[in-house]
Amino acid sequence: MLGALALVGGAFWVASHFIQPAPPKRIVMTVGPEGGAYEGFAKEFQLTLAQNGIQLELRTTGGATEDLRLLNDPDSGVTVAVVQGGVASDEDDENLTSLAALYREPVWVFVRQGVKAERLSELKGRKLSIGTEGSGTRSLALQLLQASGIDADNTGLANLPSEAAADQLLAKRLDAIMVVGAPESRLVNRLMREPGVRLMDLAQAEAYSRRFPYLSRIVLPMGSFDLARNVPDHDVTLVAPTANLVVRDDIHPALVNLMMDAVTDIVGDAGMLRHEGEFPSSKGVDIPLSEDADRYMKNGPSFLHKHLPFWLAVWADRLVVLLIPLVAVLLPVMRLAPSVYAWRIKSRIYRWYGRLKQLEFELDLDGSQLDAAGALLRLDEIERGVSQIRTPLAFSENLYNLRSHVELVRHRLNKLV
Repeated sequence: MLGALALVGGAFWVASHFIQPAPPKRIVMTVGPEGGAYEGFAKEFQLTLAQNGIQLELRTTGGATEDLRLLNDPDSGVTVAVVQGGVASDEDDENLTSLAALYREPVWVFVRQGVKAERLSELKGRKLSIGTEGSGTRSLALQLLQASGIDADNTGLANLPSEAAADQLLAKRLDAIMVVGAPESRLVNRLMREPGVRLMDLAQAEAYSRRFPYLSRIVLPMGSFDLARNVPDHDVTLVAPTANLVVRDDIHPALVNLMMDAVTDIVGDAGMLRHEGEFPSSKGVDIPLSEDADRYMKNGPSFLHKHLPFWLAVWADRLVVLLIPLVAVLLPVMRLAPSVYAWRIKSRIYRWYGRLKQLEFELDLDGSQLDAAGALLRLDEIERGVSQIRTPLAFSENLYNLRSHVELVRHRLNKLV
C-alpha cells in the first residue's frame, strides 16, 4: 500500500512539473499610431477577449519598428501586436511567433491629377511621401522604391503622417503618396473619392510579388468602394502584404486558442479583398507560425475549448495533464494489487509452513534420534502462531491445509514419545 501511494505521489509530482500556470487575466497589445488601422482591429479584439475574462490593454506606438522592439523586450510587458508583413527581420524569429495573417493591406499609391505614372520608377524626380520614421509604410515603401531605382538622392522623399500627406497631395504640394492599409481605412476611403486624386494601377505588380515573397498581386475590382458611382471605374492591380498577429513565443497556449477564436470571429467573414473563410490564414506570415495556431487553423479548436467556457476549458486542460501520468501509474498498480494482496495474506501462512517443514525435515532425517518432547514444544508454538492468523474467507483453505499438516506432524511425533 505504501509503495502504491509513493508511486501515485511521484506521478503527481512529475505531472506538476508539466502543468503550466493558469493564463494571465491581463495582457498588453501595441496598436501602432493612435487612430491607425490596427487600433480599430485591436478594439474589436479587446471586446472579444473581455467576454472571456481577459483584459487587453492597448498601447499606442510610433509604428512597426517600435512594436517589434517592445515585443522582443521581455520587460516591456507587451505580449501581442499586429505587424505588417515584410517589416520583421531574422532576429525577430528568436523570441516571436506568428499566430495568423489577418487580412491584406495593399500598398496604395495615390498620385495627383496630371501625374502620368503606371510604374513606381516613373515617380523618380517628383515629390513623394512615404510615411513616418519607424512606420511599416516607410519600411515597405523604401524596399519597393529602391527596387525601382528611386532613393533620396534622385527623388524628394517626405516623412509625413498619412493624413498630413493626403492634405499636401490635395494641395498639390506633393505629386504622390504611399499608404499601406486595409481598404476599410478612413484615409483610403477618403482619397478614393477625391476628384483630384488617382490610384496608381501598378503595371509591375506581378514582378514585385515575385521579388518580395511577403507581397501578393491582387486586383481591386471595379466598383469595390461604390457600386452606384463606380469607384474605382476600372479594375486596379495592386500589391499587398498581410497584417499579421504576432506574439511572444512564451505566450500561454490557452491564450493562443482564445485569440484564434477571436480573430476568426473578426476577420472570418468576406470583405472587399477576401473571401469568406480565407482568413485567418497561415499564408503570408514572415515570422514562423506558432504550432498551436497552425493546429487550430487545420483542426479547429480542441474538444474542450469548443464545448466549454474558456476558463473551465483551461481548468480541464490542466486536470487532464495531471491525470494522464496518474492513470498511467494506477492502471498497472490496480492490475498488480490483487496479486500483491494475495501474496501478503499467504505470506502469513507460508512463514509457519516454513517452520513446520523444517521440523518435518528433521523428523525424516533423524527418525528416532529426534528429541520428541522438544519437537512437540516447537510444534505447539507453530500451532499457537497459526491460530492467531487472521485471513479473509477466500484464503481459509490455505489456513485449513496448514492446520491439517500440523496435526499430521503431531501424530507422527506422538508415536515417538
